[in-house]
Amino acid sequence: MTKIKTFPLGGIHPNKYKITTDSPITFAGLPETVYIPVKQHIGAPAKILVKPGDKVKVGTLLADADGIVSADVHSSVSGEVLKVEAIEGEFGYVEDMITIKVEGNEFEPSIDRSLDIDREIPYTDEEIIAKIREAGIVGMGGAGYPTPVKTSIPEGKKVDTLILNGIECEPFLTADDRLMVEKGEQIVIGAKILNKILGIQNAIIAIDENKPKAIEVLSKITKTYVGVNVQVCATKYPQGGEKQLITAITGREVPSGKLPADAGCLVQNVGTVFAIYEAVMKNKPLFERVVTVSGDACSHPANYLVRIGTPASYLLEKAGGITPQTAQVVFGGPMMGTSAFNINAPITKITSGLLLLSDKISAKHHEEDCIRCGKCAEACPMGLQPFLIGRLMRANQIDEVKNCHVLDCIECGCCAYICPAHIPLLDYCKLAKIELKKKK
Repeated sequence: MTKIKTFPLGGIHPNKYKITTDSPITFAGLPETVYIPVKQHIGAPAKILVKPGDKVKVGTLLADADGIVSADVHSSVSGEVLKVEAIEGEFGYVEDMITIKVEGNEFEPSIDRSLDIDREIPYTDEEIIAKIREAGIVGMGGAGYPTPVKTSIPEGKKVDTLILNGIECEPFLTADDRLMVEKGEQIVIGAKILNKILGIQNAIIAIDENKPKAIEVLSKITKTYVGVNVQVCATKYPQGGEKQLITAITGREVPSGKLPADAGCLVQNVGTVFAIYEAVMKNKPLFERVVTVSGDACSHPANYLVRIGTPASYLLEKAGGITPQTAQVVFGGPMMGTSAFNINAPITKITSGLLLLSDKISAKHHEEDCIRCGKCAEACPMGLQPFLIGRLMRANQIDEVKNCHVLDCIECGCCAYICPAHIPLLDYCKLAKIELKKKK
């Protein structure tokens, strides 16, 4: 380990509320019914392969990736397919889902369910990429980009550094923290698998300094693995942003409009890397993930291993139910998550948290006039001027806002969080990006 690192520009320090740091990962159990979306990723929805009446097992392929930027979808339970229809999801949009009545927990025989840690990697690069694709793995940090596409480096680009993102800088969330503590060696082997297909020996596990147990566990494990090391980063939001993390670790900047590969880096969330280990070494598709259920209005906060398609309402009941203090239910973290339109919406591959928040945290304040303090510009990790973007959007000056480089906004919410006038600057930035993309 070297000295603590961070990104130089902007950032904030919200209260962390990491109240489930010491909560071990526990299996959430099986609900009566699961609702599995065929689009849990960026790109085209997967093509449905099953019909009502079909019997499936845990790991059965339900929908096949439709094109390069897409991902396979597998059953997370054994039972009978009841419906294939459009259902309201977590964002309030109607989307195609496969409804399965849970009848048991019978696995496909090809899945290795042993608890042994497989350390040797007896596969070619092509076989590894095929296993990752067949497992339906996507970025589990929130973006949901299909992993086989992300690990395929464009011709003419050279990646020399693999960064494992273990920062988890959102308040309340500890799913990645617990995964690093409990599955550290599997994550390190996952890093070795990625090193192999990238043809490098330089994987760096970036961990926020407020995760001392994860730092201790992985520092000890990596001493026995060549090409994988731990780097402690400062506790600052949004330290886990891809561009911010690359700058913190390597000192390089991803050029505007470019990809991490243009800075010689590949960044993968630690949850994704653990899924890669399971896919390659255990032949296990991505049908479950760790989810933090927490919040200041949650009576029994915990970290759960949850089957994909489990209704959020089932998980909330496991954590004590919706309490009288609950003012808002949030999918994800409080900074970049989304308010739940439907608490029966299913947990997906990219659901890292489920929060019950009180008015103390979630209440919307009355918007006041901008006082020209410049705090939003100081906090912006991309060096933008959110106050100017907001002013131009209120005046409907779409063409002028393009010159503010708003397309570089990573939607972290630092500007809205820090604004003393409670101006919804993040909303203005999002709206600007939508309008500019429409014009394009």
